[in-house]
Amino acid sequence: MEIDDVEIVQMELKYCEYCGGLWLRRKGDVGVCCAACLPFEAQLVAPTLRRSRPHLPVNTNLWIEDEDGEALLCGKGGNA
Repeated sequence: MEIDDVEIVQMELKYCEYCGGLWLRRKGDVGVCCAACLPFEAQLVAPTLRRSRPHLPVNTNLWIEDEDGEALLCGKGGNA
């Protein structure tokens, strides 16, 4: 017995971004919802990309005292 016209379809495991269920989609497809959630796909809100520079908290006042209460190091302002 010979099998002619065999088509191989590559699939990938994907989770539904609406309900969280697992489903298979064709490799390379861009669908994000399972078949049951397709009617609700429009309700998914795409996150807006906002680029901003990261801001790191910096303590500009540094005061280190010894046991007698005298300042060993005081760093207010200035440049390093």
